[in-house]
Amino acid sequence: MSNLIVHGGTPLAGRIIPSANKNAVLPILCATLLTREPVRLKGVPEITDVKKILDVFRNLGSDIAVDFRTGVLDVHHANTRFDPAHDRLPEEMRSSIMLVPGLMARFAAARIEDDVKGCTLGMREIDPHVEVFERFGALVERLSDGLALDVPDGRLRANDHWTDYASVTTTENFVLCAVLAQGTSTLMNAASEPHVQEFCQFMQMLGAKIEGLGTSRLRIEGVSSLRGGEFSFAEDFHEIVTFLALGAITGGDVQVKNSTPEQFPLIDRTFAKFGVHIVHENGWSRAVTDGKLKVKEPFTRNILQKVEAAPWPYLPVDLLPIFVALGVKAEGSVMYWNKVYDGAMGWTSELSKFGAHAFLSDPHRMVTFGGKPLSPAEVESPYIIRVAIALLMVAASIPGRSIIHNATPIRRAHPHFVENICSLGARIEWFEGD
Repeated sequence: MSNLIVHGGTPLAGRIIPSANKNAVLPILCATLLTREPVRLKGVPEITDVKKILDVFRNLGSDIAVDFRTGVLDVHHANTRFDPAHDRLPEEMRSSIMLVPGLMARFAAARIEDDVKGCTLGMREIDPHVEVFERFGALVERLSDGLALDVPDGRLRANDHWTDYASVTTTENFVLCAVLAQGTSTLMNAASEPHVQEFCQFMQMLGAKIEGLGTSRLRIEGVSSLRGGEFSFAEDFHEIVTFLALGAITGGDVQVKNSTPEQFPLIDRTFAKFGVHIVHENGWSRAVTDGKLKVKEPFTRNILQKVEAAPWPYLPVDLLPIFVALGVKAEGSVMYWNKVYDGAMGWTSELSKFGAHAFLSDPHRMVTFGGKPLSPAEVESPYIIRVAIALLMVAASIPGRSIIHNATPIRRAHPHFVENICSLGARIEWFEGD
């Protein structure tokens, strides 16, 4: 288990160039299985989930050359092989389910382990993915330790589908199946997050015919094959928001490279609810505060200021813990509403160890009563990336020494995250322990 020691109370200042978005990188890596031509990716982050997928590729016989110092990855699946009787996908990584379409397209067979999972964000079913695979003509058989998938005709068949909810991974799996399927497929209630759009742009670079990027309706015309090519990743908007929030919560001045400010109007308005003004200039973003953080009072009397998170174009649920950290520090009260995951906000007891007042209303809603005196603490993070970061943010804002146990999830999404924060003046260090 990896833990963090945080010596807080230092205003952070400087410039940061964020890494690529894990949620764009992983599906794009999985998508490379669909082509036999070489692909070069630029800006690949050195994170655990990327390394696990690359290990899968190596075990399947693919040619992999990666330099994490430069972020350049060359992948070539010309000699890839797969035996569903012996080869396994990593069950501890939820994104491994996106390897299934590529395996079905290449080998007319795939295998899903029984416990594909990621962060502990409540129940995250695989049924929507199984339904997508079946609609494309795959036969799914439950085994004692997983699911076996078979494509009897050797090629997936196009279809029209309307999902129960706008799931990112389900949308990506539909696209992965549709691009080489026979005919034209349409998906309604598709997810439209920035990383989904980036993933679709990569698919188009390979020669996929996709219409409707950024909307809830995608139309995909199947092609016989995909080509190779070169693709560069954009900055991760999660990291952009995180570094801006770290600057604000510590009373510092952090500037973050941001080539997509057009994605930020709602995020900027959410920052403003805590007294933080975001400025976008010349490809950089900066958080500006006027003294202490203070919650903006709603115009309507007798209601709490609120932050609602749901599938894009709502505020992304992954960012909700970042704003909870700001709410703990800011004077005033805020209600947070996670409209996606059950039980993802049950970490109020860890906030209380800092002296924060946070109340869990139900499995989806939390209220912070901010501006209370805070003191250093020893806390334990659940296995959720942004919660570990939120606890780090609170600790960084408090003078003194805090410890965050089980901060390992940060390494799943953010390469050299602690080193980047330290470059801004923070005193933070990893240590191993039970």
